[in-house]
Amino acid sequence: MPKGPTVSFDAVGKSYGATEAVAGVSLSVAAGSFVALVGASGSGKSTLLKMINRLIEPSTGRVLIDGQDVTAQDVPRLRRGIGYIFQNVGLFPHFTVGENIAIGRRLAGLKDHRERVDQLLDLVELPRAFAARLPEALSGGQRQRVGVARALATEPGLLLMDEPFGALDPVTRDSLGQAIRALHDRLGLTTIMVTHDMAEALLLADRVLVMAAGRIAADATPRALIKGEGGPEAAALVAVPREQARALQRLEAGG
Repeated sequence: MPKGPTVSFDAVGKSYGATEAVAGVSLSVAAGSFVALVGASGSGKSTLLKMINRLIEPSTGRVLIDGQDVTAQDVPRLRRGIGYIFQNVGLFPHFTVGENIAIGRRLAGLKDHRERVDQLLDLVELPRAFAARLPEALSGGQRQRVGVARALATEPGLLLMDEPFGALDPVTRDSLGQAIRALHDRLGLTTIMVTHDMAEALLLADRVLVMAAGRIAADATPRALIKGEGGPEAAALVAVPREQARALQRLEAGG
């Protein structure tokens, strides 16, 4: 059974002066699902994501977690139930890896930091000895795994990811994406990931939301999108990895 919550957007909009970043989005994300938000730069996907944990406040509408308006909750308490991973992982450079992972637990007044840090390092497949290292001693992929461990330290049911793999090399990116998908399944999380990479969305998510001009242009399963059932905006994004795959096949065939 999933422990992750449902997340709902009720006519959610965000404007910056005359610029409408998100325009009246209404949808529900089921508990335990893995949803990808995809779109071109400026489509509104990161803005929509950040309204869930109140990094951005909506201009109109409501965001609800398990039916409760997020504005009805104290912000620190709300965020303790939400893991957040972003592209530039933002580890504190003068804290050890263990201290970085445990910081959310310390702020929440939770105990057993050392034991939990060891468990989390196991979970993200890093040696426990890394707890004593400084972030500068780690590779980019290792730092991002520490970011995943930190996001999961308070045992949230909801995981938000904003371009989490963008700064990584392709091999590390693929490996970490698969690891996070496995953690999602193992822990029963509700996961919402923003990415500009349609191939990544198709391979990792159960459901893909394509955004364009602040609106949801397509809402479909990966299989439906590959079959061309998502409309023109989705088809244009799917065409990129599809053509890359064809080009590789031609290269392999010597054409």
